[in-house]
Amino acid sequence: MTTIDTPYKFILVDEPSPFVRRITLNRPDKRNAISTPMRTEVLNSLQAHDHDTDVRVTIIRGAGTCFSSGYDVSGEGSLMDDPPIYSAPGDGVWARQATESWFSIWDLAKPVVAQVHGYAMAGATEFVAGCDLVYLADDAVIGYPVVRAMSPPDWQFHTPLVGLRAAMEMMLTGNSYSAEEAVQVGYANRAFPPESLDEEVLTMARAIAKVPSDLQQINKRSVHRSFDIWGARAAMRAGTEFQALAGHQASVQEARKNPREALRNAFDDDLG
Repeated sequence: MTTIDTPYKFILVDEPSPFVRRITLNRPDKRNAISTPMRTEVLNSLQAHDHDTDVRVTIIRGAGTCFSSGYDVSGEGSLMDDPPIYSAPGDGVWARQATESWFSIWDLAKPVVAQVHGYAMAGATEFVAGCDLVYLADDAVIGYPVVRAMSPPDWQFHTPLVGLRAAMEMMLTGNSYSAEEAVQVGYANRAFPPESLDEEVLTMARAIAKVPSDLQQINKRSVHRSFDIWGARAAMRAGTEFQALAGHQASVQEARKNPREALRNAFDDDLG
């Protein structure tokens, strides 16, 4: 494994195998909460990999006990402070920002693989869903408990990705799901024992890296283009309007008076 020297503060980058780069979300003390500076570093790194002939695929994982607890709502900075992508101002600006951020991973030339251990919650499930392939530790959990108190997801991948019934259950309950369940409904590709997750994901990345990038970008784009023709991207963008509408509901406005408490209560059953 070769460590790559970068100017980044919130992520680490290494080369575990030829043509494979790996990004590690490196805020373990914050459960890898996705701040805007971290999101900017991830997207900048991925875009740099697109232009690097020594990279054919990127793995993204988290340091510490989990992949990520979701967006950073600690109050240390607005999620719209110096964002990496322009979003039209007005109601729903943050949902548009999140949506275009994760679409930008789809639109990269080179594949991106999510490697999830521990848990991915709320906004982190959006980040993971934006990756081209998803592999979980078999004891990992995913969930979007924010729907219990604050709003539907910012990037509403659920119905296009997992189907009507599974999406409806996720949206109406905010429950968490096991790795086995996540694979079953199509959120993830496979689950592996935690102790072999690194090597199993690296094995898959090596298989991807055997394909030249000029061909692989077409392979990747052909799948996403079919998804677009089905209307998936339009459906997800439409969801930003419902996320904005939720902010005008009385219960949500009450929860926003003390958002940290509301979110803590929503997450209690899931993170302990």
